[in-house]
Amino acid sequence: MAWVKKEIVIEAPAADVWAVIGDFEQGPVRMSPGFVTESKLVEPGVRLVTFASGVVVRERLISLDEAEHRYAFSIIGDSVTPEHDTASMQVFALENGHSRFVWMHDLLPAELAAAFAPVMEQGAELLKKTVESA
Repeated sequence: MAWVKKEIVIEAPAADVWAVIGDFEQGPVRMSPGFVTESKLVEPGVRLVTFASGVVVRERLISLDEAEHRYAFSIIGDSVTPEHDTASMQVFALENGHSRFVWMHDLLPAELAAAFAPVMEQGAELLKKTVESA
């Protein structure tokens, strides 16, 4: 198994970052406008996310903790489904009014880490740009 971790400091309060990513249905579009073109619930706790590249993935919400500004999800049931995938996103408040965003994916097969890393890097940078310019 491999895992990918992306961590970035965002010059905005944790509550502002959480307001974007904590929205399971629309968070991907709000987090990465243009990179993600659509995100919609297709059944309770399952969303369909469409990327600008044309890739579409189904993701299941595993847990959501408002108090900890954290949720976990996994890719399920389509042609791009890894053998194993568990991801989490969490926002931590920093003393200076900024926040730290942490995004992790555990993956099988391990070779998928190389494909996930640049996508996560781009998503994290777009989140930073989106929230800081709001």
